[in-house]
Amino acid sequence: MRWRAGARSGDVEDRRGESARPRGFGVGPRLGLGGLLLLLVLSVVLKQDFFTLLESVPGAAGPGTDPAAPARTATPGEEKLVDFVDFVVSDVQDTWTSEFQALGRPYERAKLVLFTDAVRSGCGFAETAMGPFYCPADNKVYVDLGFYQELRSRFGAPGDFAQAYVIAHEVGHHVQHLLGLEQQLREAQQRSPAEAAPLSVRFELQADCLAGVWAHSTQQRNLLDAGDVEEGLAAAAAVGDDRIQRQATGVVNPETWTHGSSRQRVRWFRTGFERGRVDVCDTFASAD
Repeated sequence: MRWRAGARSGDVEDRRGESARPRGFGVGPRLGLGGLLLLLVLSVVLKQDFFTLLESVPGAAGPGTDPAAPARTATPGEEKLVDFVDFVVSDVQDTWTSEFQALGRPYERAKLVLFTDAVRSGCGFAETAMGPFYCPADNKVYVDLGFYQELRSRFGAPGDFAQAYVIAHEVGHHVQHLLGLEQQLREAQQRSPAEAAPLSVRFELQADCLAGVWAHSTQQRNLLDAGDVEEGLAAAAAVGDDRIQRQATGVVNPETWTHGSSRQRVRWFRTGFERGRVDVCDTFASAD
């Protein structure tokens, strides 16, 4: 992919090297177990993270970043990857800003959080093993850069455009959230619990298609190198549920899928890429 490093966009929140392991309850002089439970109730009821108040209280204990975590030195190669991630998430969101303007709607930019090993998000505690994810509670995408090594070695999907596809897919979930599609999904799943898994698959495939819409824009702007499209398609295929299940257990069970098969993910990414319009991404109306 044709890109160059520049001034950081402000779309990336760097938490690499911070520790997200929970600090023990009730050991601080200012807040005991009862106070922590109160913060938990307030956080759930008011949908705000009141535990962040503890970060400015010396000696208070609660879930969050360990202030005593040792400093971490990044390699030049890792910093180059951070520059690339910053470029991609900024470019993806510039594209969606234009798309939303065409729809007559404002676009609210998401943050991409870089973390190491584990992180506390608005959706709860998460570890690297979960893979990249989007949290609608705080409008943030979470990525451990170590996932890209796994994408190459475990999933066999190398290349910078494979990495870009992952970011574009997660920002696609942010787009769904802003358009109200995420809320519609939750309501549909509540009405039809038996269809919860198939609906989730269609939701994920729609994010693949939205990633393809962004990829289409990069082609229009002459940002693609030879082989980039193939890298993106290979990444979509590599993280298909059937392929992951076959690698892990040797058994494929479509009833437990959450993201769709390799064929489905490739198909919808290609649909967005070839046609370049949001309206072609209605996976819920598709027979497949």
